[in-house]
Amino acid sequence: MKILWVKTDFLHPTTRGGQIRTLEMVRQLHRRHEVHYVAFEDPAHPEGLARSSEYCSVAHPVPFEPVPKGSIRFAGQLVAGLFSPLPVAGMRWRSPAMLDTIDKLLAMHRFDAKVCDFLFPGVNIRDLRGWTLFQHNVESVIWERHAETGRTWAHRAYFGLQAKRMFEWEKAVCQKVSQVVAVSEVDERVMRARFAVQNISSVPTGVDLGYFERQDGTTAEHDLVFVGSMDWMPNVDGVRWFLDEVFPLIRARKPDCRLAIVGRQPPASLLAQQNEHITVTGTVPDVRPYLWQSAVSIVPLRIGGGTRLKIFEAMAAGTAVVSTTIGAEGLPVIHGETIRIADSAQTFAAECLDLLENRPARERLAGEALALLHAKFSWEQVTASFERALQAAQSPVSQTA
Repeated sequence: MKILWVKTDFLHPTTRGGQIRTLEMVRQLHRRHEVHYVAFEDPAHPEGLARSSEYCSVAHPVPFEPVPKGSIRFAGQLVAGLFSPLPVAGMRWRSPAMLDTIDKLLAMHRFDAKVCDFLFPGVNIRDLRGWTLFQHNVESVIWERHAETGRTWAHRAYFGLQAKRMFEWEKAVCQKVSQVVAVSEVDERVMRARFAVQNISSVPTGVDLGYFERQDGTTAEHDLVFVGSMDWMPNVDGVRWFLDEVFPLIRARKPDCRLAIVGRQPPASLLAQQNEHITVTGTVPDVRPYLWQSAVSIVPLRIGGGTRLKIFEAMAAGTAVVSTTIGAEGLPVIHGETIRIADSAQTFAAECLDLLENRPARERLAGEALALLHAKFSWEQVTASFERALQAAQSPVSQTA
């Protein structure tokens, strides 16, 4: 197949779950197919374009500078978001240059498959018919959860408005494309019901088992670890909840408990909470040592969608996982067998303490989780499912359905 793949960013440095999923899957597809990859070029990270040959046949960089969050211009976008039919999260990626690049490529080539990776590049695609939307989250659900958990009435009101705009845009895009591919059966069911989408399927999350395999001789540096980009609101919200509500309960029984928060661009308010028990790393070159050197990986998310690659990565590293229901949403994990699930501060603390204090139970949980990954969730297996979805979309039955 000749595949056109459109995303907002190139895939290095690989710091976010969506990047990891795309990188591993496109890398697998590139071994068998011709992949043309369109994305915004980031001069601050030239590595992105420089390494694109690892996963595509031809890279098509588009110059673009997103408005920095927290800037005066971003404040202007927020104000514009009160009146625009598009949500701010969509309109901030509008680019005449990307639209023009895609138009020219479609005029020059006959692509067997066209993939819009995440919802946001869709703002720059003139005609979505014939495209596959690879939807890593149900975006409108995320915004609805922001509206429910906003810190002030103003936050809740604004997030509520954006959630409505996101719902309408997401529904329109899902109905215009030829097919939607979700990242879990849960998301597939949600989108089918919310947006009346018929041509939808799902692929599971995968993990690079060899890359994360635990190294011999690693020693414990932390009891608990959280891994995730700290410039993503659901991660920040979850970590704040854990620090405010859960960690004090754990330390009341285990005063020497040590927590590492590993992820890029942590906010100043989080950096200020560092002490002898809390380490906030910021960007690190490799997250694996933090997983190997921690007894339990925590995923205290209250907001979010899609599936959390961080859970599979922790499991592949041989680290036991405690998560909220939302944190583990969409993953085929079972409480007490491959993961511990808890949603209140009290139960989350109790599950962490039980695993910290009971090494055999911790090792048994981690072992069952690792066996599950080896059985079903290598990237080769996952990409084969996605490839079948692209091929099915070419068939006359799919095109006339």
